Amino acid sequence: MDGKDLSPGAKLKRLRESLGMTLRYVEEQTEEMARRKNNPYYAISRTWLDDIENGVHVPNIYKLYSLSAIYGRSWVYLNSLFNLRLSDLTKDQAIYGVPKTRLLPKSEEEPETVVLPLRFRQEQTLAETKLLAKLAVVWSDIPIHLVRLLSPNESLYGFVGLDDDTMATLVRPGSFVQIDVNQRKVLDGPWAAEEDRPIYFVELRTAYACSWCELHGRELWLVPHPKSGRPTRRFEHGREAEIVGQVTGVAMRIASTPGKPMRRGNRKADPAQE
Repeated sequence: MDGKDLSPGAKLKRLRESLGMTLRYVEEQTEEMARRKNNPYYAISRTWLDDIENGVHVPNIYKLYSLSAIYGRSWVYLNSLFNLRLSDLTKDQAIYGVPKTRLLPKSEEEPETVVLPLRFRQEQTLAETKLLAKLAVVWSDIPIHLVRLLSPNESLYGFVGLDDDTMATLVRPGSFVQIDVNQRKVLDGPWAAEEDRPIYFVELRTAYACSWCELHGRELWLVPHPKSGRPTRRFEHGREAEIVGQVTGVAMRIASTPGKPMRRGNRKADPAQE
């Protein structure tokens, strides 16, 4: 799962595929953005994106903006894939600064508000469990002092898909979860109550999962809540499944998500996740 040795384009392709987006989908979305902004530079054709992913082209600022919006990843992150470190800008400004003495402008590094994901563009994107940064596509202004309370340097945030009732009533479909990335060790029981048993957020090859976990040798077992009716899934630890962190907080609806009632009983397992 380590992508450090991948080329910038290959990393971009891996990101797109992890989101379940095709070249055609990205083309359609960027064309819609270009129409809405009345600027053709935002559009990315399938051929052009394929060339970018294969290292033939480097995206310009408009195309990086489009990809940042559609993939739900920050401008800084996408630039870093192409080895452009925006964190060096202040240092380079000092080296190549203007010759005249001047007052420094008010800092632009920390605005009064920032944008955070609050809702989603298409209902079908909510079906699967995902990390929040890879899911949100519609943004809204949030006061910066509230963002600090989220401890973004220590935690990640995930969304439990509307089709994912693995943890039944403990973590309902449609829940937002806080993930402590410093707690990746699978702890053993016994537990006095099911509420005390640690829940983990797990990265699979092409998906994410939120469940109890057990480590049996080199196998990581994803153990569902008994009320879910789902089977235990087994993966090779470190190759097929990797612990993102332990779930330390949950924000969820008490009632079922509108249009997506919780389902009970036995079901057919997803062959792709067996």
